[in-house]
Amino acid sequence: MPRIVRGGLIQATLSEPSTSPIEKIKKSMIDKHVAMIEQAAGKGVQVCCLQELFYGPYFCAEQDAKWYSLTERIPEGPTTQLMCELAKKHHMVLVVPVYEEDITGVYYNTASVIDADGTYLGKYRKTHIPHCAPGFWEKFYFRPGNLGYPVFETAVGKVAVYICYDRHFPEGARALGLNGAEIVFNPSATVAGLSEYLWKLEQPAHAVANQFFVGAINRPGTEPPWNIGEFYGQSYFCDPRGKIVAEAGRSNDDIVVADLNLDVIREVRNTWQFFRDRRPDAYESLVAG
Repeated sequence: MPRIVRGGLIQATLSEPSTSPIEKIKKSMIDKHVAMIEQAAGKGVQVCCLQELFYGPYFCAEQDAKWYSLTERIPEGPTTQLMCELAKKHHMVLVVPVYEEDITGVYYNTASVIDADGTYLGKYRKTHIPHCAPGFWEKFYFRPGNLGYPVFETAVGKVAVYICYDRHFPEGARALGLNGAEIVFNPSATVAGLSEYLWKLEQPAHAVANQFFVGAINRPGTEPPWNIGEFYGQSYFCDPRGKIVAEAGRSNDDIVVADLNLDVIREVRNTWQFFRDRRPDAYESLVAG
């Protein structure tokens, strides 16, 4: 019998202006996502990923220490604990991107993976941290990830995470493939302009090169007062052949739902033997610095 998993991706506009009190923004976004997760459950979704830094705006558009107050410990923080309850309630694997506090003053861009019985399985910390104009001042907020490229055994299969800017680096995607990932989620906050043409090139290419499914999530809309550009949504799933199988709109809240046949991974890998034909003995210069 085919191993078919119903996946879901949630993209959501801000429900409060970025200039509102931080706790008000956070509560409104959590409330919105609780409702959208319930909608996803009603559609039969078994594994669902939220967008990057889901409970706030993309605050990296400015450098202001006030946003440090959005940090939480993982897994003991209130958002992770709430999501564990929701995962158990809906029998759904959840991938939950939050702003993590490790110790005071050491913060990461992180995504938790929670199993369908509500068990916290672990986390991935964003590895590649951009710092560039206009409006991507991430090194002010995040330390580079240090947990490697974990793959999590879940009720639906082997799930992994690669966050936003990471997608420009094929090395990590290859590591996730070699570590056994079947579905790789990339929660993002990316705007129209310079990199939009890459949105539907890079991640299908990762899917093809490593023969796994990819769930690419991007937030929609604009976020005053910064207005660094339009977050153009278009969250999508693509299969191991690089074909986009379900896609959201550009500017609205949306839940992308797709049935992913994980048996296709074996079929494609038996056709394209990229892992067999790799030559790691010849790649030493790639990591020489």
